[in-house]
Amino acid sequence: MKPIEQTIQAVAHVSRFVGEDDLLAALQTVGDQVQELVPDCTGLSIAWQEHGVTFTLVASDEEIAVLDAIQHYDGGPRADAVTSGPDHPTGADEPLDEDQWRRFGEATAVPGVRSTVTFPLVEGEGIIGSVNLYGASRNAFEGQHDELAGLLGAWAPGAVRNADLSFDTRRLAEQAPETLRAQDVISRAVGMIVVHQDIDISTAHELLHATAHRVGIRPEQLAEALIQLG
Repeated sequence: MKPIEQTIQAVAHVSRFVGEDDLLAALQTVGDQVQELVPDCTGLSIAWQEHGVTFTLVASDEEIAVLDAIQHYDGGPRADAVTSGPDHPTGADEPLDEDQWRRFGEATAVPGVRSTVTFPLVEGEGIIGSVNLYGASRNAFEGQHDELAGLLGAWAPGAVRNADLSFDTRRLAEQAPETLRAQDVISRAVGMIVVHQDIDISTAHELLHATAHRVGIRPEQLAEALIQLG
């Protein structure tokens, strides 16, 4: 697995806080270790709560295609989900069982993803982020939660299975560079407000966001306007 382009850009952006080479190397090491333990792991996303961004590593298109073809050799989950998912008749009051929901989730999953597991990242008594792993087989991570949590520095008892078969965290990771740029603009504008209004940083943040909300624009748009006005 390798970092997607937006993750490389985001790492470069935060390199003032953490060495760029060190962070990329750490991400790659984690990805390699996870894939060594779970060979059909096709993706890994780490959400960094402090900066509100997600970093993602994925297998190559060729690797995903091979794994996806192997997993669909017996007919695949999608055809089964069409006949056994929520549109398939059940009793009027009969709830869908877990297996039916699972097949429906597979019908909407992205290629190469048939199972996921999410671990919270905990520091002290607080959650500082999360890790999502994506597997090409239904049972990719079964029996591996404790060892995976140890590799990731995560909390194994908090693991959640199959919460993101559509790989939404990759879309979040693709937004990371823009998110970080917006944060920079807002920070600069807040600094200006602190000086001009003689207020503390927290109050300046609240003022910026409240004003942007009142006029119906994004905070970073207002921040850019304030910076241009000087």
